[in-house]
Amino acid sequence: MKVTPWEVEGKIDYDKLIKEFGTQKIDETLLGRVKRHAGDLHPYLRRGFYFSHRDLNLVLDDYENGRGFFLYTGRKPSGPMHIGHLTPMILTKWLQDVYGVNLYIEITDDEKFVFDRNAGWDKIDGWAEDNIRDIAAIGFNPDKTFIFRDREYIRHVYPLVLEVARRVTFSTTKAVFGFTNESNIGQIFYPAYQTIPTMFEKKRCLIPCAIDQDPYWRIQRDIAESIGYKKTAAIHSKFLPPLTGIFGKMSASIADTAVWLNDDEKTIAKKINKYAFSGGQPSVEEHRKKGGNPEIDVPFQWLRLLFEPDDAKLEKIEGDYRSGALLTGELKAILIEKLNKFLEEHRKKRERADVEKYMKTGKLAQKMWETHY
Repeated sequence: MKVTPWEVEGKIDYDKLIKEFGTQKIDETLLGRVKRHAGDLHPYLRRGFYFSHRDLNLVLDDYENGRGFFLYTGRKPSGPMHIGHLTPMILTKWLQDVYGVNLYIEITDDEKFVFDRNAGWDKIDGWAEDNIRDIAAIGFNPDKTFIFRDREYIRHVYPLVLEVARRVTFSTTKAVFGFTNESNIGQIFYPAYQTIPTMFEKKRCLIPCAIDQDPYWRIQRDIAESIGYKKTAAIHSKFLPPLTGIFGKMSASIADTAVWLNDDEKTIAKKINKYAFSGGQPSVEEHRKKGGNPEIDVPFQWLRLLFEPDDAKLEKIEGDYRSGALLTGELKAILIEKLNKFLEEHRKKRERADVEKYMKTGKLAQKMWETHY
């Protein structure tokens, strides 16, 4: 098992990660508190896709005591977005809807530039514009959401970036991120900027993210209170399995492991039928007799994590698959139909998305462009 902000490999032991990262499991008490606020739990929470946290209890305390909190997430523009990239955005929208809070979305074009020597600004700019439109299509509250690009917004936060940078030593970044003498100084400096949106308000920040991104927030939590801000909180997701197997995570660098947001219906059907790892038996006869294993079946796991919110329907699919009544091809067909419907709706929303309102003209966007540290 290898889990860093840049690499995820092997069979992931999530209980071991909780111990290694020093986080806490999201337990039934915390879920019960969220359910009281929301009326019901999002499937990501109900089914344990989000499993770990830092200070979620304090976020809920702040909310219940009238102090409030805010949300932060982001995206590195490395190319087109795939289904896995949307998962933190989807839960973030749900949290914003439930709690009515502000949200800041950082587009880390500078991160891509300093970590990828082959990426020039023309390419990064194109990816950023494309990604921002996909993010806007999620449907966040445009008056309580600010999407910004690091390179463009740096002049407004540079003094605060320096406040952070002079409190973080090179030895700390080496220990947290594994930097070496071959790491360029842009890479070493970048984490200081990554922490800044956690300080856009004096309230506590909550970050929904995959657990591989947790190291960034350890640095923030070390220095935030020394400059008058609260330690950030986070809730961590598991990894959406790649099409080709249940280990590791979906990778943008291996096209066959992912479904992209711009894949058409024929491409999706081909990918699911050809590459999606199955828990079924080698033959129809054997499958009818022995049944399938949904625990290792990628189409079922995708349905469970993303595309079938109805617990009763999911339970029937699982039962039919285990018994052999539902064949592998039939299970894949269910996923293909739901995937195509989801992406069709996403593309419609993408066409209608008012990007400027999130970045320039909305109430929160205007306020942020007028803010100088």
